[in-house]
Amino acid sequence: MKKTKTKKMTLPRFIRTLSVAIGLVLVWRGIWYVLDAIDEAIFGGYHAWTAIIGIVIGLLVLYIPDSDLKEIEKL
Repeated sequence: MKKTKTKKMTLPRFIRTLSVAIGLVLVWRGIWYVLDAIDEAIFGGYHAWTAIIGIVIGLLVLYIPDSDLKEIEKL
């Protein structure tokens, strides 16, 4: 087994990592609200169709770059 070198957790590194995590969560939250508004406007709030469409688009996004779904295996 290959030993990996870990960096020491310092306050600036912790703050940078925390800010990246918070930023990602806020972006995802914004996307979620926009998609909910689109769902309400187009489908009248019926989530089944947008859920199915979201799954299909998500699978396409994972499949298109490599022509495989190996990213799902990592889960």
